[in-house]
Amino acid sequence: MFYAIRIPKWFSRLNKKFVWNIPTEEKNLYLSFDDGPHETATPFVLKELKKYNANATFFCLGKNVQQHPEIYSRILKEGHAVGNHTFNHLNGLSTKRNIYIDDVEQAAGFINSKLFRPPYGRISVKTAKILRKNFGYRIVMWEVLSGDFDQTISPQKVLKNVTSKSESGSIIVFHDSAKAFTALSFALPEVLKQFAEKGFMFKSIQL
Repeated sequence: MFYAIRIPKWFSRLNKKFVWNIPTEEKNLYLSFDDGPHETATPFVLKELKKYNANATFFCLGKNVQQHPEIYSRILKEGHAVGNHTFNHLNGLSTKRNIYIDDVEQAAGFINSKLFRPPYGRISVKTAKILRKNFGYRIVMWEVLSGDFDQTISPQKVLKNVTSKSESGSIIVFHDSAKAFTALSFALPEVLKQFAEKGFMFKSIQL
């Protein structure tokens, strides 16, 4: 499968209504985790984050919050931010607009946040505009994609994707899911360790 590890700056400049990074003069990184909460992956992530006093942003699926409300509550209790990632992980380019928006709003019944990340990063311009203008969402994309979901690459490659492409202000995507857990469990501790040793802080997205 083809995907960009780092979003080119020219592309993010052309799509300014989406949030791709957080401009900062400080050494801050913005870790984000999609598709949870998951019964194994999310507690692992929370444990690793706590070791570094790190904050992050969890873009949750409504159906998973419904299934694991105690893990969702723990995310909030430990000081992290949350965002809406739809209820059923729908593709915004292949789902009828009214069905997609209804799914986002279904998730909003479980996720109290105006941050929204479309699954796969796929959403039409018109749907994005409706979510922004009519529902007040800030649409958060990313600058660096770890590739932890890609089972054709090694956990070591996932680590390198993040360490070689991230810089101050980068929004980085991992996944707290069963599919990504092998790569995540290897790469995340090293990402936290290596960047902490360089003086970076890990912040949640606050918009």
